Amino acid sequence: MLNCQQVNAHLSGRPWLVLLHGLLGSGEDWQSLLPHLGEFRCLLVDLPGHGRSASMTAAGFADVSQQLTATLQQLGIDDYWLLGYSLGGRISLYHACYGDTRGLHGVLVEGANPGLKTLRDRQQRRHHDQLWITRFRFQPIEQVLQLWYRQPVFSDLSDAQRQRLVDLRARNHAPAIATMLGATSLAVQPDLRQPLSRLALPVVWLCGAQDQKFTLLAQQAGFPLRTIANAGHNAHRANPTEFARQALAFITSPVLKEVEHDLS
Repeated sequence: MLNCQQVNAHLSGRPWLVLLHGLLGSGEDWQSLLPHLGEFRCLLVDLPGHGRSASMTAAGFADVSQQLTATLQQLGIDDYWLLGYSLGGRISLYHACYGDTRGLHGVLVEGANPGLKTLRDRQQRRHHDQLWITRFRFQPIEQVLQLWYRQPVFSDLSDAQRQRLVDLRARNHAPAIATMLGATSLAVQPDLRQPLSRLALPVVWLCGAQDQKFTLLAQQAGFPLRTIANAGHNAHRANPTEFARQALAFITSPVLKEVEHDLS
């Protein structure tokens, strides 16, 4: 099973929040959110190739989804929401569309792409990600991370914030990151827009107000969207108080409870 940390496991009466981090992260990335989630049981998962799951590998999205299911089953978690950031959000969406969804109440995604629409886009992404895979395999990780956090999606970061992330992420085992990046590239992810449109489960996008790319993606796809003030791509890190408020407002919505009652 995937390595994970249980928080507030003694509580009852509410579904679990299962939190999936982004590429280069770990379950520890959600620590700043935990003070605002004191009434919920939380499962902080280390995805394959990351954190204490660094020795684990995955062949693709289906494999990660199966690993997640096996982990939840071994822990006896059969009543939960998925909350995923970036890569973790894409895995959450795939799991909701194609995985074992018994006990899943819905999905909250932050900065996650539902998929690429055309073969040309996938080919371009494959070339883009292969460059990063090569860098992670053969270059010093600190050097690669300096480039990684200068991508346009991280343009809201100050120099100091960028350096803190480089220092934090340099603890990763670079070859494991390269393997996971290859297995879960957008180039191999199916376009999930149509499956999501047929999904009975509620799904919401949480986007930082400064994250124009992913806000536009959600709007163009017609997905429900909640905007996090004073935040960019990594909204839960930049503004955990507002992020938690928006997330909890969604999952405790009376409208959702009525929908769940009708579905049952």
